[in-house]
Amino acid sequence: MKREIRVLISGGGTGGHIFPAVAIANEIKRRYGNDAKILFVGAENRMEMEKVPAAGYEIVGLPVSGFDRKNLLRNFAVLIKLYRSMRIAKAVLRDFRPDIAIGVGGYASGPMLKEAQKRHVPTLIQEQNSYAGVTNKLLAARADAICVAYEGMDKFFPADKIVMTGNPVRRNLVDCKLSREEAAGKLGLDSSRKIILVVGGSLGARTINESIKTGLELIKSHDKEVQVIWQTGKYYDDDTREALERSGAENVLRTPFISDMDVAYRASDLVVSRAGAGSISELQLLGKPSILVPSPNVAEDHQTKNAMALVAKDAAVMVRDADAVKCLAELMIETVADDARLASLSSNVAKMALRDADKHIVDEVEKILVKH
Repeated sequence: MKREIRVLISGGGTGGHIFPAVAIANEIKRRYGNDAKILFVGAENRMEMEKVPAAGYEIVGLPVSGFDRKNLLRNFAVLIKLYRSMRIAKAVLRDFRPDIAIGVGGYASGPMLKEAQKRHVPTLIQEQNSYAGVTNKLLAARADAICVAYEGMDKFFPADKIVMTGNPVRRNLVDCKLSREEAAGKLGLDSSRKIILVVGGSLGARTINESIKTGLELIKSHDKEVQVIWQTGKYYDDDTREALERSGAENVLRTPFISDMDVAYRASDLVVSRAGAGSISELQLLGKPSILVPSPNVAEDHQTKNAMALVAKDAAVMVRDADAVKCLAELMIETVADDARLASLSSNVAKMALRDADKHIVDEVEKILVKH
């Protein structure tokens, strides 16, 4: 195989797609240094257009968007954007001349990898979820390899193409060397009390925030035993600040965004989170007990399926989005107080971890390039 390698990585839309994509790119860079030429292709006006350049990589944006399943008339504009995206994808392939195209899911992944396959460019798909996305299912037949994180994915993909690699996660989360006590101290928290980390992603999760707001009096009443790190997301910053001020709860550390997630994870005894594939992979690798509140606003209800894969192995607790406001606060207080339950959840979720996913995926990239 030649030393220089030209890799096109396409996809995005959420952190769950972008973080694995950047992790794969970083591993390619580690192996090949300046001989690796990497180009990202994302969707215009989505978060990859900011996050990928911040990670040091060039990105091209496609004017692609998702289909509106509720209002079919709006899809005329979507089809025009898709046509324009296919034309740009052709130009990208002509100009960049990749040795391989990697798709990580998201709007841009479909047109980009479809064009790559038409031009006989080898393709690798990385499917993060336990329930495969529509784009990846459509691309699977002509893909050279499909890297997955869950068992039983042969119900979506050709079995002979599936490779169990796990999902790449941000390396600093795994590499953090702080003790729980040191991490708690960095956050200004008391390590002698239990710490619950509540996260809703960079934009926030409305139901989770409403659940904490409703439960602030209960949380306040347990201030001698429990502290809560409440990551609200930027959209809910003002609303949650006012609610916390009204409650007078001093055992809640509220913040719209957590820049040092490695520290927050290390300090916490229990995590409350949505059930995106990236979050679940982080919980598995870190062995964190969790209460998962799957978002109902995702394609094919895949977050519920992700969560159930853990619940089936007693590796997490799940609360339906519709039930969370009335029961989440009480459940998390009960769970974090039960040391035996925390230990069991931690042990079981850690057994599900697939480590060094970025390295295993790049191993597959190299195998494909040898064949071609």
